[in-house]
Amino acid sequence: MFWDRVSPLYDFFETVYNRRVYMNTGKRVASYISEQDTVLECACGTGAISEPVAKKCRLLIATDMAEGMLRQTYKKCSKYGNVRVRRADLTHLKCRDNRFDKVVAGNVIHLLDDPEAALRELLRVCKPGGKVIIPTYINNEGTEQRKIVKLLEKMDASFKRQFDLASYRQFFADAGYPDAEFSVVEGRMPCAIAVLQKS
Repeated sequence: MFWDRVSPLYDFFETVYNRRVYMNTGKRVASYISEQDTVLECACGTGAISEPVAKKCRLLIATDMAEGMLRQTYKKCSKYGNVRVRRADLTHLKCRDNRFDKVVAGNVIHLLDDPEAALRELLRVCKPGGKVIIPTYINNEGTEQRKIVKLLEKMDASFKRQFDLASYRQFFADAGYPDAEFSVVEGRMPCAIAVLQKS
């Protein structure tokens, strides 16, 4: 699997290419987390978002499909007693409805065959009144970004969609969340953070 192969070098690449975004996205996500929250993070990758969230919440269950990524998250978060690292498929979560105060899925929605179904699953496990927080890299149509995407695709990464901020907003509006909150972490490859409140 591509993500297993790149997991040992992922943090290095991100900090060299897109440091400001990589370092600040987790902090921005953590700003939505409170000390009593039970948080599910899907597609945790190497734990760049997991660590800032772990510092704020009561319990974090950090999940990913790639064992290599989970190993990196475990190394990063093993010092926190409130973190559990698990393998899980965000499109078929094995947990009950309305379980988590906050649900986070970072930089994954553009990789999925059926992101609408994944969004429904993330909302299913979120408590009423809770928040689903979805950071995603957005394309500002720069030549450099296109080159990076093509390079990753040659290495077997599979990008099903590419969003700019307008199409990212429209994705959530079409899913029934026209009032979703958005912020952007600016950098070489910006990250748009969508925040949905479950009614």
